[in-house]
Amino acid sequence: MTLYQQLIERQAAGNPIKVGVIGAGQMGRGMIAQIASIPGMQVTGISDLFLDQARHAKELYTASSEDKHSVTIASDYKEIIHDPQTEVIVDATGVPEVGAKIALETLLAKKHLVLLNVEVDITIGPLMHQLYQSADLVYTGSDGDEPAAIVELFEFARSMGMEVLVAGKGKNNALQIHANPTTAAKEAESKHMAAHMLAAFQDGTKTMAEMNLLSNAIGYVPDKTGMHGLSGDLDSVVADLDLQTNGGVLNQFGVVEYVDGLAPGVFVIVKGQNQEVSNELNYLMKKGQRDHHILYRPYHLASLETPLTIAKAVLQQDHAIVPQGGPISETVAVAKKDIVAGEILDGIGGYCVRGVLETHQDMTDNGHIPIGLISGTVVAKRSISAGTFITEEDVTLDQSTTVWQLRQLQNTTFKSSE
Repeated sequence: MTLYQQLIERQAAGNPIKVGVIGAGQMGRGMIAQIASIPGMQVTGISDLFLDQARHAKELYTASSEDKHSVTIASDYKEIIHDPQTEVIVDATGVPEVGAKIALETLLAKKHLVLLNVEVDITIGPLMHQLYQSADLVYTGSDGDEPAAIVELFEFARSMGMEVLVAGKGKNNALQIHANPTTAAKEAESKHMAAHMLAAFQDGTKTMAEMNLLSNAIGYVPDKTGMHGLSGDLDSVVADLDLQTNGGVLNQFGVVEYVDGLAPGVFVIVKGQNQEVSNELNYLMKKGQRDHHILYRPYHLASLETPLTIAKAVLQQDHAIVPQGGPISETVAVAKKDIVAGEILDGIGGYCVRGVLETHQDMTDNGHIPIGLISGTVVAKRSISAGTFITEEDVTLDQSTTVWQLRQLQNTTFKSSE
């Protein structure tokens, strides 16, 4: 039975999937509005720190939904998580510390968790996935977000026996490594986004985090710190993302990458597993004689696809994207500006730091700090120059935060299992 058929069955039985949503910003609001017209699914609770945002999302939902049921709104996310009628929680906050608290609380409530919060997933996802598995619950990233859309292509190719050489995405925003909420404010307002959220896209943190999540899910690594970030099109990318010995830029295959020019799409570059398959690819792809071909999905529908993941979790005990084990890569904090001793650092999408992707091993060897741990009150111990990779010698981390405490448990858990 297909997912759609299962949803129709739940609708016919008068037993729709009941969804609680934490975070009613742009992504959460769009997803809530989408659920209003999906058979066999309904939103039963919405939480946002700003109650007016939760109320607005509820109004958009009820205006489109034919099923006029009650929807709880609250500023306290625990009220939604522990609502006995709610089966699954969606974290649409994008904040590591909030996400850590939501993940822990949802686990205690024995409910599935779907993440539109890549930021917390790259920080403590390996631990949380393992804990949820132990409780026979689903912890998953979301369909429609680029990492899961790439995994879909990756598994499509691997299921046919093809070798996947590179997996990646197009970058949606021109890279502006010094972007901050002030510089992003005007464009963010026009796009109905929070300024700090747009800044995190512009300064590259979101792209790094997304490819971090992909890396942890499929075991591929960045070819170099920060990836190559080439510009290109569907033809040039195949040539450029090849080994240096073949005229490309790569040191190795089995890498994650982003490309300026392919947005809003995602891709994998594949090689036929034998000569006959290669011949067939050349015939079917109509690109001439090539050793490698690109499989490209020219869109991702972000939060609008999240309901698919909700349905997979509840109806099939399945996921969209999860870590395969311990961390493979990390998105570490780099100073956006000169920081003075005693200054309190703000986090993702702020004025002080941006994220850069590197392998977990490089992070460990260099003593770098996962950007998700720049949470709470983080204070500079000394002056830090713009462009510097931040270490614990540079700052005092806030050990009272939930995300810090869970990260320590993750470090211990996966170190002991090595």
